[in-house]
Amino acid sequence: MKLVDQAGGLAAMRHAQSRVVTVAIDQMSFYEPIRVGDFVTLNATLTYVGRTSMEVRVEVIAEDPILGTKTHTNTAYLVYVALDDDGHPKPVPRLLAESELEKRRMEGGKSRQKVRLERRSLEDRGFDQ
Repeated sequence: MKLVDQAGGLAAMRHAQSRVVTVAIDQMSFYEPIRVGDFVTLNATLTYVGRTSMEVRVEVIAEDPILGTKTHTNTAYLVYVALDDDGHPKPVPRLLAESELEKRRMEGGKSRQKVRLERRSLEDRGFDQ
């Protein structure tokens, strides 16, 4: 999980050209185990950008170095906020979706962000999910 957060944070920092802080991690379920000795590859891609926040999709692949088999172990979505030099949220550049896949992922990110904000609003009013 630490590696997932680091990979996602690096992708967010590259996009924002600033430091970032993790503000949310959506559910993380492992479909397959990562065994001791496996080589782990993480692919982090921005999927949605708000005014100061960014959603990053991190896909984790485990490779058995002896057999050469690769297994998709999990995918996680994390949200980061860009910070200025004083540690306050700062605006980030827009995200441009070029391919159909990027457009679908951006729409999915927009939907997930809406759910996160609704959940937060309920929690702020004292309702538990």
